[in-house]
Amino acid sequence: MLGLILALVVHPADIQDRDGGKLLMNRLGRRFGRLKLIFADGGYAGRFVDWTAGWYGGVVEIVKRIAVHTFQVLPKRWIVERTFSWLGRYRRLSKDYETLIECSEAMIHIAMINLMVHRLSRG
Repeated sequence: MLGLILALVVHPADIQDRDGGKLLMNRLGRRFGRLKLIFADGGYAGRFVDWTAGWYGGVVEIVKRIAVHTFQVLPKRWIVERTFSWLGRYRRLSKDYETLIECSEAMIHIAMINLMVHRLSRG
């Protein structure tokens, strides 16, 4: 069965994406031990891919842009971009109002719960 997990870790801006990816993998490894394939942005290329393969055993697939100045739908990346768009509709998430990282993560979780509850109530 193919399932898609959207995971989240908010970290300060002085932490590189690759290092933030390690924080995410440490959190996911405890909860989702059977992950086989992980899609990542080009910012995670390099040591993060090797670290994930060695520590976790999963395969990281980097989704790269092909052309810079033309619009092109990239595989799996549109899922993340669409989710960012949904989250941007919430006033509290439209700008960085929170002072604590934990508050930012909590607001994102609340917004996603709200989205899912509204989807479930339609059906």
